[in-house]
Amino acid sequence: MLREKEKKLGVLRKMKILLLCVVAVLGLALLCSDGNKRPIRGFASSYHFDGEKFYNPTLPEGFDPTLLDILRMLREERARWPKRVPNLGNPRLEEELKKGSAALTFVGHATFLIQLQGLNILVDPVWSERASPVSWAGPRRVREPALKQDDLPRIDVVLITHNHYDHLDMDTLSALSRRFSPLVLAPLGDGNLLKSYGINDVIEMDWWESVKLDYHTQITFTPVQHTSGRSLFNRARSLWGSFFIKQDGISLYLGGDSGYSRHYLEIAERLGPPDVALLPIGSYLPRWFMQPVHMDPKEAIKAHNDLKAKVSIGMHFGTFQLSAEGFHQPVEELKEALKEGLLAGGRFIVLNEGDTFIYPKDMGTVSLR
Repeated sequence: MLREKEKKLGVLRKMKILLLCVVAVLGLALLCSDGNKRPIRGFASSYHFDGEKFYNPTLPEGFDPTLLDILRMLREERARWPKRVPNLGNPRLEEELKKGSAALTFVGHATFLIQLQGLNILVDPVWSERASPVSWAGPRRVREPALKQDDLPRIDVVLITHNHYDHLDMDTLSALSRRFSPLVLAPLGDGNLLKSYGINDVIEMDWWESVKLDYHTQITFTPVQHTSGRSLFNRARSLWGSFFIKQDGISLYLGGDSGYSRHYLEIAERLGPPDVALLPIGSYLPRWFMQPVHMDPKEAIKAHNDLKAKVSIGMHFGTFQLSAEGFHQPVEELKEALKEGLLAGGRFIVLNEGDTFIYPKDMGTVSLR
């Protein structure tokens, strides 16, 4: 009996130490974060802004987890990920692109290089080692970016879907700004942060607003069901979203992060079905915490069906361990869902990090990895 009590006390001590460590790391991260901690005002015209925070109209009860919810989520048992994984893809950055074609290179996680005729776009560029406000703690890469920054072609436009650290990386954006001076399209509320780092060619966008880059190319900021924040003190102070690109003869949907909701049907109704959609398939466990803001693979297929995309490409997996599922789990569950016949039409594929998918040239050759 005495030994059993000692064992229980030992387990309780370890749990207390773990909890204190988590709180300490979170506290330090909050102190080091670069987000604006004051409420953002001035967006009264936005129907999803209540005067202090943005919100999801598709979530009647909202999404505002407490610190206890976050700590509970962090204590959930997590699958063990590998420490380092090689990239197996084969980039093709020099392809001649004709009208109605596009080359999409999977750099890793949510980062894609989009090449259209006469235009190069980076989506959510993150080259840092950690998705974190500090360099010494937080989710660390298990694979290098599949392209080196030095190997990038000229970058004309950068698209930022929201300000979480695995999507908005200020070190990367600063380097890109110094080298290319691209136009940055970002959600409402992120302009001050970007400009504080010397990135001044910024257009902040609300849902359904469009920017015409030239006579041939238009980019529309579209809704998703998600949230934002660079610390616990500035959650939902800036907007989140996705992008829909139309160029002569081709359309692309770049999905960012999202829980599943009716907005995919609305996007297809307003803007038409995309030729290619990038849809998140990872960071979805535990469901009690993640479901409002991250789709699982079956929900990603539902989003593909709603959009009526000709081909969807899975992303947001396999680089940063942000949730409880296993390293291979998103792709394996996607494969199983496709075997069940859940896809209503088109194709749903996953690229190796570094691979380039060329639309429409590769439609008949690329398969789910």
